[in-house]
Amino acid sequence: MPTLLLRHIAHLATFDDSGREITDSALYLRDHVIEAVGTDAELGTLPADRVIDLSGHLVMPGMVNTHHHMYQNLTRVMVQDEPLFTWLSTLYPIWARLDDAAISVSARVAMAELIASGCTTSSDHLYIRPNDVTLDSTIAAARGIGLRFHAARGAMSRGQSQGGLPPDSCVEREADILKDAERLIHAHHDPARHAMTRIVLAPCSPFSVTPGLMREAAALARAHGVHLHTHLAEDLDEEVWCREAYGMRPAAFAESVGWTGPDVWFAHAIFLDSGEIRRFAETGTGMTHCPSANMRCGQGIAKIREMLDAGMTCGLGVDGSASNDTSNLFLEARLAQLLQRVAPARYGSEAPGGRGGFGGTPGALSAREALVMATRGGAKLLGRDDIGHLAPGMSADVIAVKLDQLGLSGTQRDPLAAMVMCGPFRVSHSFIHGRPIIADGAFCDLDLDALLAEHAATMARIWQ
Repeated sequence: MPTLLLRHIAHLATFDDSGREITDSALYLRDHVIEAVGTDAELGTLPADRVIDLSGHLVMPGMVNTHHHMYQNLTRVMVQDEPLFTWLSTLYPIWARLDDAAISVSARVAMAELIASGCTTSSDHLYIRPNDVTLDSTIAAARGIGLRFHAARGAMSRGQSQGGLPPDSCVEREADILKDAERLIHAHHDPARHAMTRIVLAPCSPFSVTPGLMREAAALARAHGVHLHTHLAEDLDEEVWCREAYGMRPAAFAESVGWTGPDVWFAHAIFLDSGEIRRFAETGTGMTHCPSANMRCGQGIAKIREMLDAGMTCGLGVDGSASNDTSNLFLEARLAQLLQRVAPARYGSEAPGGRGGFGGTPGALSAREALVMATRGGAKLLGRDDIGHLAPGMSADVIAVKLDQLGLSGTQRDPLAAMVMCGPFRVSHSFIHGRPIIADGAFCDLDLDALLAEHAATMARIWQ
């Protein structure tokens, strides 16, 4: 099996159990697995088929994106100033025109954008499946570009005629949803360690599917050992809808249909009270924080500090490119840190003394905590024990950022914190499963110009 030695690393952040950071360090990879981590003095003389000098670079584990809607880069910067339900109602009919070729090219663009900004593993929540759209095309896209991929089989089954939000043209029959989900599991899900492809079952939201589908999806997922994902407590309108439809808050609804446990993670989870946070922490239920999208849509601030202190697993997600408009995990880590710091103390208390405004907390979330969410937190949400940190036996998913650049000047005291506090940046090197995907800032095998031209042609075809 081929070996690769990464030498003279200026600053290596392992994110291992002890949080080791090593200067003048080295990584030794054999095929798709990390074999050794240490100083350059310890590892620099090991024989290797290939040696790369990473002097002047920060190296860390590849980041894990745990919530995305990749097809949405075909509808960026649309519906810019409306609340969530209006935003969705406007875009659903537009998305109903998508076909499988559009899904394929949008997935490849999204994956390239993620990889360039430090992501090596991503989930994608594809919940609208008009015309000939399949999840198989996104899986093929990930295999072609080399991204470690958790394909979330989304679904909407409750259209407007049944009291749901999506138009009837955008929903599927529940029997068809479950049949296709089982097909995907048998065709693509790999439960093995270091797997490149896994399937997730992901009904879209409480207001777009029935309680019956939620229960049946949970049963099917647990019969096959796959994870569950959906949107929850994303917007106050959702809470009103759940109270009217089910007589309970979204978190209580999720628990009533069997959606709690270490195999479940929710996107957003903004409007949880302290009791719901404790309950999710006790059951091992996790969440993905999507700060850019939450701010873009004016939804609110998730209680990340309280969740982490309660022991809840929290990861980061870029969300869809129509609600975030970009896909950069360094940027999400930065905004996660900053948003917690300006969150009103106790999430709602006005500044004392009648001075107006709301008080924040400067140390509410550190740069390293934000990066832990982007790496180990995301890995745990996806049920992975083989990604998220650098140690012997872990998957060889490694990124490097060149420190000698304009935006990083003066960061020698703490280059790891600079990845959050000074960014966002693009990586100079990316290795996924031991394969070089980006080298010296350029994709190794991807013709990016051709991909962007195909994307532009698809835009012209679909939206003419």
